[in-house]
Amino acid sequence: RGMVSPAEFVPLAEDNGLIVPMGLWALGQGCSALAQLQQAGLKLNLSVNVSVRQFGQDGFVNDVQTILAASGADPSCLVLEVTESVFIGDISQTTHTMNTLTAVGFRFSMDDFGTGYSSLSYLKRLPLHELKIDRSFVINLPFDNNDVAIVKMFISTAATLDLQVVAEGVETAEQAQFLRQQ
Repeated sequence: RGMVSPAEFVPLAEDNGLIVPMGLWALGQGCSALAQLQQAGLKLNLSVNVSVRQFGQDGFVNDVQTILAASGADPSCLVLEVTESVFIGDISQTTHTMNTLTAVGFRFSMDDFGTGYSSLSYLKRLPLHELKIDRSFVINLPFDNNDVAIVKMFISTAATLDLQVVAEGVETAEQAQFLRQQ
């Protein structure tokens, strides 16, 4: 079949339970690669997506700490990307998990911001480092006035809360220029 889009295989992996071992493998590969780059004198940040199912596993914190220890990577260079759906359910457990990993040095990003069950109360209650603006708001920048207004609001909110902002799907010079200006 050739290349298969994550939009196609991730839902299947989540449905059949493979997302947990796949996610741990991806985190392990990312941590190992980051450690090698750090040993070569390069200080880069790496973001790794974490699925809702993976995040909710009982041993998730232990698994992440074990992978980190085995790799020797600097956790302050690792950003765990979670979607808004992680915050639905037991918010106290979610907060505890995030705080535990933040104490180790990891940072958290809210991925696909604005596309799910956005609650601004999560932004103030959780240890987030950045907001990742979904590509659906970026694709028509700077020509769609609604997307311009939404992206400006996201950036303003993030700045007020002292959060970094990352935009997905920047593919044109116009998009990049608009986002840099904001």
